[in-house]
Amino acid sequence: MRRKPLHSVLLYLAALAVALFTTAPLIWLAHMSISAPADLTEVPLRWIPSEVDFSRYQALFDLESGAGERFLSALRNSVLVAGAATALALLLAVPAAYSFSRRRAPMVLLFAFLATIMMPPITYVLPLYTAFSGLGLLNSKVTLVIVYTAMLLPFAIWLMKANIDVLPVEVEQAAFMEGASTSFTLRVVVLPLALPAIAATAMLSFLVAWDEFFYALIFTNDLTAKTLPVAIADFAAGRVTDYGVIASVGVMATLPPALLAICFQKFIVSGLVAGSVKG
Repeated sequence: MRRKPLHSVLLYLAALAVALFTTAPLIWLAHMSISAPADLTEVPLRWIPSEVDFSRYQALFDLESGAGERFLSALRNSVLVAGAATALALLLAVPAAYSFSRRRAPMVLLFAFLATIMMPPITYVLPLYTAFSGLGLLNSKVTLVIVYTAMLLPFAIWLMKANIDVLPVEVEQAAFMEGASTSFTLRVVVLPLALPAIAATAMLSFLVAWDEFFYALIFTNDLTAKTLPVAIADFAAGRVTDYGVIASVGVMATLPPALLAICFQKFIVSGLVAGSVKG
């Protein structure tokens, strides 16, 4: 059916409004990061910078400066912790989801897993802190990897199960009739078909781990294990007076997940909608 011109105009205006509403904070963050310090405290606000200054970005990549050392250490820790937690969560979630989907594992277990992410994080802090303190694992990236993996696992299992549910079971039955084992069928038959779901799960899990702040704040106290969200809070806690530096760190912290989302956009969309078409 051909859409009326007025409907098309309204549709594009609505899309433009949503795009502006979504990207406005990021655009303003980028604007702050290249504005002169005086522009950021001027009243009324200066919408166009009096001069474009990229020196803050240069300072963030200079190991000789304090800001650069803190930023690069936090960036390295975030990449390692979020990447390791995502990989571990996927490694455990895929066979677990297959068990729930194809081997009729008790669904009460899945609901029990999902119930854990509905509890406020503050309820887990004291027992976790006591346990990691006793093991001598406070202020360690390993601690964050363990906590984030446990945090990501229920959601990863649920998303992977929803996608495996809609895969054609006849393909797996054909493999079994040829004498293939369960592990071989999972690796050679199921995983290639579930690749969009794996990419979507990995991307969403990475974003959750990348943005996590609460546990990182509680379990870390120096550059050995601090991640970017905690480092940004440190920058905003009065150690620097230039708000442009804080904005620059925010922009740089946004880039890695944004680039990943753009690169895997096709897989993310198909992976998220695959589980919604089950009849």
